[in-house]
Amino acid sequence: MHDLPSFRLPHASRRAKALNLIGGLTALGWLSTGNAAMFDADSPWMLGDWNGTRSELAAKGYSFKLDYTGEMGANLGGGYDNDRTARYSDQFVLGTHLDLQRILGWEAAEFQLTVTERHGNNISNDRINDPRVGGFTSAQEVWGRGQTWRLTQMWYQQAFFDRKLDIKVGRFGEGEDFNSFPCDFQNLAFCGSQVGNWAGSIWYNWPVSQWALRVKYHVTPELYAQVGAYEQNPSNLERGNGFKLSGSGTQGAVLPVELVWTPRPNGLAGEYRAGYYYSSAKASDVYKDSNDQPAALSGQAYRSRSSKHGVWLGVQQQLTSAASDHSRGLSVFANATMHDKKTNAIDNYVQAGVVYKGLFDARAKDDIGFALARVHVNPAYRKNAEASNRAHAVQDYDDLTFLPPQDTEYSAEFYYGVHLTDWLTVRPNLQYIRHPGGVEQVDDALIAGLKIQSSF
Repeated sequence: MHDLPSFRLPHASRRAKALNLIGGLTALGWLSTGNAAMFDADSPWMLGDWNGTRSELAAKGYSFKLDYTGEMGANLGGGYDNDRTARYSDQFVLGTHLDLQRILGWEAAEFQLTVTERHGNNISNDRINDPRVGGFTSAQEVWGRGQTWRLTQMWYQQAFFDRKLDIKVGRFGEGEDFNSFPCDFQNLAFCGSQVGNWAGSIWYNWPVSQWALRVKYHVTPELYAQVGAYEQNPSNLERGNGFKLSGSGTQGAVLPVELVWTPRPNGLAGEYRAGYYYSSAKASDVYKDSNDQPAALSGQAYRSRSSKHGVWLGVQQQLTSAASDHSRGLSVFANATMHDKKTNAIDNYVQAGVVYKGLFDARAKDDIGFALARVHVNPAYRKNAEASNRAHAVQDYDDLTFLPPQDTEYSAEFYYGVHLTDWLTVRPNLQYIRHPGGVEQVDDALIAGLKIQSSF
């Protein structure tokens, strides 16, 4: 099968085109809304309602969005290179959602199209982690998967049998439906689908998309099961393939299955997830060759395994509310993943945290959060690094050819989210990383962060 033409904006003009687009939309906002409505704090959009046009279009089934996320990270101390500096990365999201029941009369049908652009640098890459092995978490979650334009969503979804059965097909990532988790924290260990963070060679989170099918069935209004099939194609990760639509390079499929329970005790929202994924593509052993010997010592190719798999658990539960206002109150969460020890660098991960929304009456929409995470390296992966060092006769950590064995990385983050308007939230945060990259010789790092989320 031949590749369809790929589209990629020239590197030098990417940001200029995005800024020109925002400038054009801003001008449209001035023409159609006037100054007051344009920056109305109670509006969900910075550019306002376009003199009522936006709400009118939404009522007819046409919704549009232009969102921006910017994240700053500065190393206050520690890390692999403690020379203090700061890095900034960001993401633009342009999308449209079509309610096809309102537009075409197709019952319970909808379509989503989203394009993203990422740009910038990450403080974790050159200051926090040892570049010889890299790290696991990221102090700026919005960085990654290629700083480029991508077709992130292009899917059709329809419900049947009084909305009990729901089918979604097109291009999207696994974390959109499976092992899903909010992304208010800035550290990657507390943001989004965690399976994709620790088995990222096969499970592609936002903003990467692939051809996929997801089928969901509601057993009860509070309980549903879902299964999926996702194209496993590493070429989708390449920077120049953000708009690739062909299946060339496909190695197999990722097949997740999940059970989700969404109770509301006393009206307080909860979500409980348990899932399993299986990859049908071949995977390399992280330690042994085909003769059951350390490949780094034997010099032979790493053993090829027929598949890869793992499991996950996720819990989110609101515990309290402010009187009868369920939008305020204390919530807790926890997530855990476990992965194939023969083929995956990370064998298990756990995290837990708390979020309180509306802690102060005068700041009822602000939120405050704290979380801890532990990322554990597969012992076989660590043994492989030790075998590699023996093979190259290097034992000194300061030797540039030394491959540091990795063990366990711990992360913590505290943030306060200032809800300035309904279209702008700013979250200053502090992050602490113990043993960055799981390397004991790397100093613990303290990072100051700032996350900006805005909707135009």
